[in-house]
Amino acid sequence: MTTVVFASMLESAREAGTSRFSPANVANILGLQQQELADLARVHRNTLRTHPESPRVQAMLRDVMRVLSAASAIQPDIKRAIFMIHNEPIPAFRHKTLWQLVQEGRTEDAIDYLESIGAGFVG
Repeated sequence: MTTVVFASMLESAREAGTSRFSPANVANILGLQQQELADLARVHRNTLRTHPESPRVQAMLRDVMRVLSAASAIQPDIKRAIFMIHNEPIPAFRHKTLWQLVQEGRTEDAIDYLESIGAGFVG
């Protein structure tokens, strides 16, 4: 069930007729403003609209969706998974959130943490 829900959400994040993510669709899924995604990608907000195919933009969107995929594996309710990513402080990371880790370029640490939680480690 979780896989089906995430697959559906992943498809809704895709830019119609392409094999890339839509910044607007991802922002909508996550309840973010375009500026927040632009800040994360370290690009001007207009770049999301005028050059969504930019390698920097697409890499950032892939990272965000990877973290969401890992979060949905331990929290099947997508809305709760998104809330967890944005708001749950993690003691092992000096009480930063998963979103803050991604902002710092630490996507792998965020995913490793989620996988460890999924395996039963409580940190």
